[in-house]
Amino acid sequence: MRIGVLAVQGAFIEHEKMLRALGVEAFEIRQKRDLEQEMDGLILPGGESTVIGKLLRELDMFELLKHKIEEGLPVLGTCAGLILLAEKLSNDEHTYFGTLPVTVKRNAYGRQLGSFYIEEEVKGVGKIPMAFIRAPYIEEVQKGVQIIAKVNGNIVGVQYGNQLGISFHPEVTDNTEFHAYFLELCRKYKEKAVA
Repeated sequence: MRIGVLAVQGAFIEHEKMLRALGVEAFEIRQKRDLEQEMDGLILPGGESTVIGKLLRELDMFELLKHKIEEGLPVLGTCAGLILLAEKLSNDEHTYFGTLPVTVKRNAYGRQLGSFYIEEEVKGVGKIPMAFIRAPYIEEVQKGVQIIAKVNGNIVGVQYGNQLGISFHPEVTDNTEFHAYFLELCRKYKEKAVA
């Protein structure tokens, strides 16, 4: 299995380490030609969503990535990655891919001081450590979106088809269970594609 990790900005190296720890090949997506490679899943890492969004357009990767997600390629969006997937942002007029029918509040926990760490339950995964770094949260979900995690009453994890959007950073902990959950999605997608 091969997973593409968007590597134009943000915490992509940590995701690559997680994937390698699980015995999966990861490659970096830095320019348009990287998207020609075979991939069974895509990770949109945390970072600065406005910067990533701008770079995706400048590097002419935006439409191609959006198309792949719409076609069903499994995608995991963490923090800024969740913002990129969201259909609507409650405190910003910009939207990016808009493939995940949720409303997200950017920097919902405040700036760097609003970062925290907690262990909480994720549906289908179990109790895992979660690191929140200037994190967004999900204010509203549309029909068909499954809520998979909440922290202090706020929605911090959703699944919609092959799209996983989370507010927290599993890649900065030493727990690989959330990535294993995502890889299971990718495995099913690959099997269906081959069948």
